[in-house]
Amino acid sequence: MKPTSIVIFAAVLVSACAAPARVEVPATLKPESNESLQRIVRATGVQIYECRAKKDANARFEWAFVAPEADLFDARGNKVGKHGAGPYWQASDGSRIVGTLKQRADAPVSGAIPWLLLTAKSNGPQGSFSNVTSIQRVNTTGGIAPARNCGSDTTGSTSRIPYTADYYFFTN
Repeated sequence: MKPTSIVIFAAVLVSACAAPARVEVPATLKPESNESLQRIVRATGVQIYECRAKKDANARFEWAFVAPEADLFDARGNKVGKHGAGPYWQASDGSRIVGTLKQRADAPVSGAIPWLLLTAKSNGPQGSFSNVTSIQRVNTTGGIAPARNCGSDTTGSTSRIPYTADYYFFTN
């Protein structure tokens, strides 16, 4: 191999290792055919749950989902934003989108929160997230409701369960 070929090959190899691999998702989680992948970000954070009385007549208790709280990272590991209740995703440049659940599917691994497809709407200044129209949540680990008891003696207590996920942002 020529030296320039080695450099090009090394650059391609490094960029391939840095980018998350696309995953096969169920048909129900695929974005519209006119949408294309804009970017992939990795979320690392927690899913927050609160022990609450169920709203049924039996007055049992359950761990109810409250909100996500996560930092978003690009393929190089640089923090590019945050994710929180709403749900919203906010880029470091201030652009912000809010998602609405469109479809969900069980994660292919046990103990992980579901994979999702959400529609997105800009809710902030122009920037890197402004034109996002759909979001997929895939490659999830952790984040499911606590296994520990939730009852009258723990009502109102919260639990922060670590999770990770890849968020695929699509535009049209």
